[in-house]
Amino acid sequence: MTTQHTYRVIVRGTFEQLMDEARARLLDELADHGLSQMRFTPEGSLTYDRSLKHFSYRFEIVSDSADGEEMAAALAEERAEAALRALGGGVGAGFGELRSTVTDMDTMKINRKGR
Repeated sequence: MTTQHTYRVIVRGTFEQLMDEARARLLDELADHGLSQMRFTPEGSLTYDRSLKHFSYRFEIVSDSADGEEMAAALAEERAEAALRALGGGVGAGFGELRSTVTDMDTMKINRKGR
């Protein structure tokens, strides 16, 4: 039996060659994707600003610890790509290369201040 770990993954990228319909849809939904909406969820939480230049997705991925952080990053990037392609009722959003940062929540050390 393998141990499951919970990973928090931030996938970052840039919007590229957005079609007018996708741009309009993203701007219409801006309030739903601002900084106050940032959460780590299995479905992913998309954030961006009015400039529509950069975006980030936050995912919570549960996978085998033996697969490691690389697998968690790959799974999160795959989910982000699928969500971006489906964005805006199938219009899709153009995007460039994705970069990921992974934190293994099960191995993270928490420093507590002494009393």
